[in-house]
Amino acid sequence: MPRKPKYDRNELIDRARDLFWQRGWAGTSLKNLEAALQMKPGSFYAAFGSKDALFELALDKYAKDGILRLKALAAELGPIKALQLFPEMAIENDAAPAKACMLAKTVLELHARGHPLAARANGHLLRMEGQFAELFQAAQSAGYIDKALDPKVLARRYQSDLLGLRVSAEREGVDAKAIATEIADSLSRL
Repeated sequence: MPRKPKYDRNELIDRARDLFWQRGWAGTSLKNLEAALQMKPGSFYAAFGSKDALFELALDKYAKDGILRLKALAAELGPIKALQLFPEMAIENDAAPAKACMLAKTVLELHARGHPLAARANGHLLRMEGQFAELFQAAQSAGYIDKALDPKVLARRYQSDLLGLRVSAEREGVDAKAIATEIADSLSRL
């Protein structure tokens, strides 16, 4: 009978996510992963199979956590308030290894290489855009946003603004909090 592993798989995926998020796919070596996860090569391969397989798990966890955070915020505060607070939340997380979105960073890094993980990251971005569209539609139903506006178009623009905000938050001398406030304020004019 095989021995039960002496590690928490989800916690290891979280550590790997943070490393990949900070350093990117190419900037993270197997040695980096083995050190961060405190695993020997054989244990690493037995647990995850490959660097790409672990990166995929990390991407999936990152995306799932983002959607859960957004849904919890909307359940607590309502759709428009959630959309207004989400930009500041995205850049104010001091525990995050980077301000820029891991999904966007992955698309930018791996698309030119034709790597399948770029398509996976893009799929997660599209799902997040769909979540934003649902919130815009709920805000329209509640009377906060003009019903003549297309929630899918609003969601695409909002996501684009968020991605730009998160890149701006990585730059020196840029007041990202002011940009987050501008994004939030613009929603009250829809």
